[in-house]
Amino acid sequence: MSSWEGKTRGGVLGYQIFVWTLKYPGLRFAYFLLSFVVVYFVATSGKAFMAIFNFYHRVMHYNRLKAFLSIYRNYFMFGQILLDKVAMLAGFQQKFTFDFEGEEYLRQMNDGGLLVSAHVGNWEIAGQLLNRLDKRINIILFDAEHQQIKGYLSEVMTNRNVNFIVIRDDFSHLLEIRQALANKEIVAMHGDRFIEGNKTIILDFMGQPAAFPIGPVNMAAKFRVPVSFVFAVKETSSHYHFYATRLHDIAYTANLKQREENYRGALEIYARKFEEILRKYPFQWFNYYDFWKIPEVRPRLTEIKN
Repeated sequence: MSSWEGKTRGGVLGYQIFVWTLKYPGLRFAYFLLSFVVVYFVATSGKAFMAIFNFYHRVMHYNRLKAFLSIYRNYFMFGQILLDKVAMLAGFQQKFTFDFEGEEYLRQMNDGGLLVSAHVGNWEIAGQLLNRLDKRINIILFDAEHQQIKGYLSEVMTNRNVNFIVIRDDFSHLLEIRQALANKEIVAMHGDRFIEGNKTIILDFMGQPAAFPIGPVNMAAKFRVPVSFVFAVKETSSHYHFYATRLHDIAYTANLKQREENYRGALEIYARKFEEILRKYPFQWFNYYDFWKIPEVRPRLTEIKN
């Protein structure tokens, strides 16, 4: 399967353990334990191990030893960021400091808008920024990945300006998104994963062709809201840097060719900024599958007949 399968390792129990550790032994102790836990995940991650190894070896051009050592650094950073994420949502924001680059662009979203990020760093800190802006943020999650976790985080979450919208097979989530934007709120989602069958556009990314889903830019165009491409990365144990691009308006048109050109142009901007961040913070991309494997395009029925 060329696309992400909509599932991430871990579950509610892991988050419960995180919160307990944060409340009692503390974050530094949690990081210490994490250094041992990571060894287990490196040894048992299977396909994920090979995917991230290929990223460092084939895409970043690290030698085999450096690529192997980079996997541990990546997993350890991932664990730290999971701990930080739960800490922020559970009300431990005072443990962290932030730089906000591009905050002025998000202040221009007076009538709501869309934030498109990636599985880089810790994008949940966007909620902290929007809390400063007195804006409600609605984070879109995949049902297969976060249905139970969503319920648990909603219980421990102290920032009530953050809301989760779960993608469902019956498309009822679209009504929630429409209502959020009608209320002039912010909707945030990732743009670096897709489920098999989603429409994509092929772009050059890190020197190789890769498929990007059109869903995020299509949403911005259809709902006529501006989009900003945002990334939040960890720079030290307690400091994060938030990046936001200027706002982009994506025109929606009935002309299919022109529409694709509009979407391609917007995704090019996203991909270039994404590349810039990834080259600067190579250990903070947490996509554990072959991102550069182009999905098979099934022929239309008329093409089969011919």
